[in-house]
Amino acid sequence: MKAKGMNNLRKAWLLVVVGLVSILVLAGCGTKSQEDVTASLGAKVEEMKGYESNAKMTLQTGAEPQVYEVQIGHNKPNYYKVNLKNAEKDQSQIIIRNDEGVFVLTPALNKSFRFHSEWPQNSSQAYLFESLVNDIKNDPEAKFTATEEHYVFETKTNYQNNKLLPTQEITLSKKDLSPVSVKVMDPDKKPLVLVEFSDFKFDASFDADAFDVKKNMTGARASLELPASGPVTEESDEFSAMTPLDTPAGTDLKEETVVETANGKRVVMTYEGTKTFTLIQEKARNSEVPTSQLVNGNPADLGFTVGAMTENSLTWTYQGVDFTLASKDLSQEEMLMVARSVQGAAIK
Repeated sequence: MKAKGMNNLRKAWLLVVVGLVSILVLAGCGTKSQEDVTASLGAKVEEMKGYESNAKMTLQTGAEPQVYEVQIGHNKPNYYKVNLKNAEKDQSQIIIRNDEGVFVLTPALNKSFRFHSEWPQNSSQAYLFESLVNDIKNDPEAKFTATEEHYVFETKTNYQNNKLLPTQEITLSKKDLSPVSVKVMDPDKKPLVLVEFSDFKFDASFDADAFDVKKNMTGARASLELPASGPVTEESDEFSAMTPLDTPAGTDLKEETVVETANGKRVVMTYEGTKTFTLIQEKARNSEVPTSQLVNGNPADLGFTVGAMTENSLTWTYQGVDFTLASKDLSQEEMLMVARSVQGAAIK
């Protein structure tokens, strides 16, 4: 009887040990390494048909934070639509990529730029999932941590013309690897751009004309209660000219000239010194019919708006004013620096 009791006791202990081992094995299976998560992200990009999401983007690059609503749609392989809205400043733009090229639409003016561009593959894009995954995969020094609900990566960015935002913190959901938030940081690790995602849906379905430029322009103007075409209301030519708060060292404003043209007032600012450039400002005009300007360059993300950049110029529209920055001396990175500082406090 005693031997039988000892055997039962041994069996009981054996069951306990087996149970503990099973728990440890299961716990080990639930903990993924950085390599495991990176591989899963790569597989996710390969397998998905596309996605759609809403996000809130907060910019801390000026005197006051600017908040934008962002609607994102991607249908593989190369269809994209990004709708950026700032209700307070009445700013709205749509970036579209389809078989005809890349377009930046400004519905309030009934105008668009058209590019032969590799966007979005040629640079980091904080609101595009596959761009974030590429930045994770391409950074051998990426840092990785895991919390109860999230995977967090800190990686280098790939902004070719902006060295002021060298790193980003990407937070992903453990549940389905969807992006939760992205913080793009300056060299001091201060977040200057924050993107917070909501309603992220993989393998979303889209209407046949979801990425059609004309359809999107018409729909956006209807939401703004503007006519699709026809006469436009004349507006005042008056506007307050702005000066850049950040210019290359040794470069100063030499002359400011006001020119009266057939379309109203034009302000021309000439800067000279170590780097010479010209900044032109005039009232933006609404087009009676949709117009599209072909640009031999790339979309330029200024944060508060998207402009058009060529080798020697940068053009954008902000708060009803058209800006043109032209220079043979400034690099593209310096042009972006100057343009961003026209809108508010310079990035330090």
